[in-house]
Amino acid sequence: MDRRKIGIAADHAGFELKGFLSEMLRQRGFDLIDFGNSKAEPGDDFPDFVIPLGKAIAKNEIDRGIAICGSGVGACIAANKITNVRACLVNDPFSAHQGVEDDNMNMICLGAHVTGKGLAVELVNIFLSACFKNEERFIRRLGKISELENNNLKKM
Repeated sequence: MDRRKIGIAADHAGFELKGFLSEMLRQRGFDLIDFGNSKAEPGDDFPDFVIPLGKAIAKNEIDRGIAICGSGVGACIAANKITNVRACLVNDPFSAHQGVEDDNMNMICLGAHVTGKGLAVELVNIFLSACFKNEERFIRRLGKISELENNNLKKM
């Protein structure tokens, strides 16, 4: 059984889907850390939950993350502001595995208003089962992204 640490976060829009996916992941034996929100609170803000999730990924405290908001777009934008987080809004099975295999994606972002429970389960399962190919061309590309991140940090 895979015992990787998985983080999950959602705002009010993704709260129900987060609960559904959390139960599925626990049943599969994952070590799940919930970054919130812990209750359905209308008007809460996805960055309050997605940013701590992303920071935990960046610090290697968790292996992969799942972020959920209404469309998934905002969660993805917020997550990608954190160095070493490679988050993608995923709506199809191909991207769920290709993003990990080629780009070492470590956070999947889902839109609760656009992705049903069945598809969300499929996408998360594919995302968590995929492995980075670790080929020279993919490593080279990730190096270019890291260089960009490092240069942006120096300009601050």
